[in-house]
Amino acid sequence: MSTRKSGILLHISSLPSRFGIGRMGQEAREFADFLQKSETACWQILPLSPTSYGDSPYQSFSVYAGNPYFIDFETLEAQGLLEHEDYAAMLWQRSGEQVDYELLYRSNITVLRRAFQHSKAHPVRGFSAFKTQNKSWLPDYALFMALKYAHDGAPWYEWEAPLAMREKKALDAARSEYAEEIELHSFIQFLFRRQWDALKKYANDKGISVIGDMPIYVALDSADVWASPELFALDEKKQPVEVAGCPPDPFSPTGQLWGNPLYDWDYHEKTGYAWWIERLRHAGNMYDIVRIDHFRGFESYYTIPFGNTDAVKGKWRKGPNKKLFKAAQAQLGDMHIIAEDLGFITPGVRRMLKAVGYPGMKVLQFGFDSDPDNEHLPHNFASPHCVAYTGTHDNETLRGWVEKADKKTVKYAKAYLRVKKKSEIPEAMVAACWQSTAELAVAQMQDFLQEDADARMNTPSVLGGNWQYRTQSGDFTESLAKRIRRLNRTYGRALTTQVPKAAAKPRKKKSTTEEA
Repeated sequence: MSTRKSGILLHISSLPSRFGIGRMGQEAREFADFLQKSETACWQILPLSPTSYGDSPYQSFSVYAGNPYFIDFETLEAQGLLEHEDYAAMLWQRSGEQVDYELLYRSNITVLRRAFQHSKAHPVRGFSAFKTQNKSWLPDYALFMALKYAHDGAPWYEWEAPLAMREKKALDAARSEYAEEIELHSFIQFLFRRQWDALKKYANDKGISVIGDMPIYVALDSADVWASPELFALDEKKQPVEVAGCPPDPFSPTGQLWGNPLYDWDYHEKTGYAWWIERLRHAGNMYDIVRIDHFRGFESYYTIPFGNTDAVKGKWRKGPNKKLFKAAQAQLGDMHIIAEDLGFITPGVRRMLKAVGYPGMKVLQFGFDSDPDNEHLPHNFASPHCVAYTGTHDNETLRGWVEKADKKTVKYAKAYLRVKKKSEIPEAMVAACWQSTAELAVAQMQDFLQEDADARMNTPSVLGGNWQYRTQSGDFTESLAKRIRRLNRTYGRALTTQVPKAAAKPRKKKSTTEEA
């Protein structure tokens, strides 16, 4: 980061929308407008990949594909790909304000099939070029999705053996039988990428950088594992020998069993980390800044025997360390990366982070354990080259955290933040994050809206009830933008937008700035 900046974490799914989930349409552009008004330089989101069982964006059917739920119907209508009645009267939410993923699963694909049928009468420019540009992953993904729908959503390892093991004769027959369905899923990805590129450009034109998120692991039930099993530590039946997770800690006595297949790092090293380099290239094209989740896993990673029901018994194994990122830098040049260096951090992890030069993360919610030497407290930040968060998507909202914190924690937080009331802690924590030396300070939108524990985005190791948080259309007010803008200006993090050269006065050699 060349200057002090701030960011707001709000996933696309959490945007306001009348259609069950946040989408990449007018409401998304209005949030970018809000960021500009509040002089907030960065918009952080979660992975954009299509979600699978459990609805987590960190368990996806593909590391390359985009989530069809985010495609905006009104945009498609304006482009002649939908009629208003194709989607407006459908049921998108049965009760409450949270995302109803079960309903979305059934309804969303119905509307996108209608758009695909409309496209046959009105071919869309750029679709053929998109398929050519993405031929390294799109055909396998589209076939995978076609087969998944044909098998009522069953994971690929439960398909008949010839398809699961990708026998050529079976694949050729499937490509012929499901040609129409394959084209549909390719078209859906084309629509997604076209809308995402337009939204990102809209934000970038306002001076806003988009921070994307790249999970370290992929889901077992994914096109990536099915199509390229050699990348992973699988047995001859394509079943994992061990799976990913985290060991037990004070927050999770039985650890975290993620269940993702692990990488065959020896194979990746022999290929010069080609798959990873392409994945990083793709992320660099999608986002301005890339946050890599569970970064410590590249130094060493925790393995759990396949079939275990918890993460208590496991082993640590060595990862590729800096070699992967040095190889990527040689081919891609310098990338804007944030390393999520949370969890069990060893001296080896710190050496790796220093070697690659990426900023790590500090989370204020982790700081108030009454230890004045805690590295997550702002006065202990060893260098400005870090990103400070009040909390991540895995944390409580600040109000929820305060309500559940024990008396000792609350007492120390009040003393540290110099507030008298427990209710004053959340706002003071945001201010402490912003006034820190960190190059980038980020808070969840929930904390600016002063949401309680019900607005938590994710509770790790809990299946169901996560990833459902939604904002409402009236949340992004002028007064809130003004409050955040004052915070940004007070602590030197305000976004400034360069005046276009054509608008600058002829005699001035230096570019001028204007308030957003």
